[in-house]
Amino acid sequence: MPKQKTHRGSAKRFKRTGGGGLKRWSAYTSHRFHGKTKKQRRQLRKAGMVSHSDFTRIRQQLSQMR
Repeated sequence: MPKQKTHRGSAKRFKRTGGGGLKRWSAYTSHRFHGKTKKQRRQLRKAGMVSHSDFTRIRQQLSQMR
């Protein structure tokens, strides 16, 4: 059976943390900031963690990543 390739789109969007979690960046950060409050814009700068329900699926896509 051939090796499983890393999903390159996922590899660009998610990073592994030291504790084994997955870090992700927020959506809605590219344009149209005039419709968002200052609080929303400030909170969108921060990275978040991948939710528990998505973790196993994304981890499988990144199986070849170290």
